[in-house]
Amino acid sequence: MPYKYGHYFVAFTLAITVGGFWASYFTASGPMPLAFHVHAVTAMTWLAFLLVQSVSIHSRRNALHKTMGQASFALFPLLMLGFVAIINLSASRYLAQESPFIMELGPAFGIAMVIALAAYLTLFYNALKYRRNIKLHAGYMLATPMILFESPFSRLMEHLFPWMNFIQSGGPRNVLDTIAISDTLVAAFAMVLYFRDRKHGAPWLMAAGFVMLQAVVTWFAPDMTFLNAPFKAYAQIPGSITLAAGALAGIAVTYFGWVAGSRPAAPRAVPEAG
Repeated sequence: MPYKYGHYFVAFTLAITVGGFWASYFTASGPMPLAFHVHAVTAMTWLAFLLVQSVSIHSRRNALHKTMGQASFALFPLLMLGFVAIINLSASRYLAQESPFIMELGPAFGIAMVIALAAYLTLFYNALKYRRNIKLHAGYMLATPMILFESPFSRLMEHLFPWMNFIQSGGPRNVLDTIAISDTLVAAFAMVLYFRDRKHGAPWLMAAGFVMLQAVVTWFAPDMTFLNAPFKAYAQIPGSITLAAGALAGIAVTYFGWVAGSRPAAPRAVPEAG
């Protein structure tokens, strides 16, 4: 089976996630917005799901792997709903002019989550489409934690490894520096995997493209003032509509990805004349 060390990478991402959000979420005092809980539960469940999937296939527990794979049909739309919940929270805080920090970086956070959502939709669609190609399927599934890695690692960088931020923009934009650096590290790792096996390297090339797009667009977002008006307009859409749209996008990708990967129907025999 390919990527026999894949579960170690997923476990490492899970550990980074717990460490990155330890102070701001896991041990934080006071009430938390519901969006944080939805995103945290669905994202960490996704990582746990990938961990079990990797271990099960390498231990040849194929029945468990298949059952868990079917469970992802329900989990993935919920994961997308969690992403939209965070976008909605950023947008509502921006609309309420909650703080100078959110007024400067709110659209940047929003566009970063939109790119992450698009990356997940694309990667999972291809994982289902190419599920009969074991190496491509595994690559697309294992590429999804790369999209999550930036968020917790950038927080660790800010608090534990500030020396890694060689950009040092100063002020609130320091946060965008850590995001850009984290995404660049992920892209470099993805490209190493791509060049090790270019024949099956499409998942890693795709992941690298998405995280670098996120790095560049997010870092320059505060200078793109044209983003402010649509972000404000988005904030005024009822949350029930945008959450439903996110879940429906997850359902649609799951359905169409599965259909695209179905075996072609066997050609019908044509009776001979005479």
